Amino acid sequence: MPQKLEMKIKLAGIELSNPVLAASGTFGYGIEFEEIVALDRIGGFVTKGISLEPMAGNAAPRIVQTAAGMMNAIGLQNIGVEAFIAEKLPLLARYKQTKVFVNVFGSSVGDYCAVIERLNDAAGIAAYELNVSCPNVHAGGMSFGSDAGELEYLVTKAKAVAKRPLIVKLSPNVTSIAHMAQVAAAAGADALSLVNTFMALAIDVNTRKPRLANITGGLSGPAIKPIALRMVYEAARAVSIPIIGLGGIVTAEDAVEFLLAGATAVEVGTANFADPRATEKIAHDLESWCRSHQVEKVTSLIGGLELPAPQQ
Repeated sequence: MPQKLEMKIKLAGIELSNPVLAASGTFGYGIEFEEIVALDRIGGFVTKGISLEPMAGNAAPRIVQTAAGMMNAIGLQNIGVEAFIAEKLPLLARYKQTKVFVNVFGSSVGDYCAVIERLNDAAGIAAYELNVSCPNVHAGGMSFGSDAGELEYLVTKAKAVAKRPLIVKLSPNVTSIAHMAQVAAAAGADALSLVNTFMALAIDVNTRKPRLANITGGLSGPAIKPIALRMVYEAARAVSIPIIGLGGIVTAEDAVEFLLAGATAVEVGTANFADPRATEKIAHDLESWCRSHQVEKVTSLIGGLELPAPQQ
């Protein structure tokens, strides 16, 4: 008989058909991918960052390829919360099994809370992902994620108004990811997602100018995976709330590593640019991997890293 396999997980009280989600900023508003990706075969997806008012983003060039990855400085371009509710959410209503997580951004605490309050009355949203870690904007973003006091204040205020679970997306550009995880959890976060991109710089040696108009950008892709994995491991040991791991996931084996390090779910980001079906393929391959390794419940992988015995 075929091996019975349970791929469902619960994340902050939300049941997902599997632990693989598409990451914010790499999957548009979700609806753009419906003719390419079988949305009902992934656990869910996170929309691009939604702000109170529309944002044009940064000047071009905004993306540059790097060794084993890419840098971006998009600048959170989006249509604003009102247009998102009116134009995008209704189109996603038919996908009942795939959970929609909305990434929320603001340049002030008031902006964050105003976006959440507007979304509270909209149907079809599973949770909010609070973006406190974008390195490519001049106000808000990483400034909240790199200062413990500001992070605590923002999460406290956002949690007070949110009528849905609140996931806080942490910045890797900090001294101690474990400490920031503890701050967010203590302030009321229902889950954490980590990591966002690393601040980086690329230079054109012929023109002697930065390759990005923004000068710096966020580094993502396979090059950051070992660092992201270490940070997920450290955060998972520091808090008891669920963690979504991301950073350079390209294969099912990459996803398994994050689960073993302590993540409850994973997000696939940069891989979507190389292959728009990457998230769906990784979800499928993760199920195949579990079958071939006699894993009956994918949840049994969470935190399953076996550490060497301490030396005497």
